[in-house]
Amino acid sequence: MQPIFHLLPDAPKPVTPYSHAVEAGPFVFVTGQLATDPDDDSLPLPPGIEAQTRKVMDNLSRVLRGCGLALTNAVSVRIFLTDFNGDYAKMNDIFSSYFTDGRRPARTTVGVTALARGGIVEIDMIAFRPCGPA
Repeated sequence: MQPIFHLLPDAPKPVTPYSHAVEAGPFVFVTGQLATDPDDDSLPLPPGIEAQTRKVMDNLSRVLRGCGLALTNAVSVRIFLTDFNGDYAKMNDIFSSYFTDGRRPARTTVGVTALARGGIVEIDMIAFRPCGPA
């Protein structure tokens, strides 16, 4: 089975040449999302870690919906922060609200020196597409 490359009309415009998601077997690899506005890419990123984290999660949800999935399908997440010490706790509070206890994806969070478009948070994700009933 060949990978499926998803470029979705309702997801944020790619900042560089990439697919929004690539499906390989039961896994969907979602490209890291910034807090860009999917309806108007020319708008500035929202200020502050809380607003950017919410927008990033919305953008991830859009990509997943475009692939027929939801955040409940997330199995692994990587989070990149430009101000790890200053933004980790606030980002974590927002991020955690999108998942229920006992159904949280595996996660890695790292501090980075810079992100595209001047973003302060970027999140990528691996989702699992369950097969039909066993």
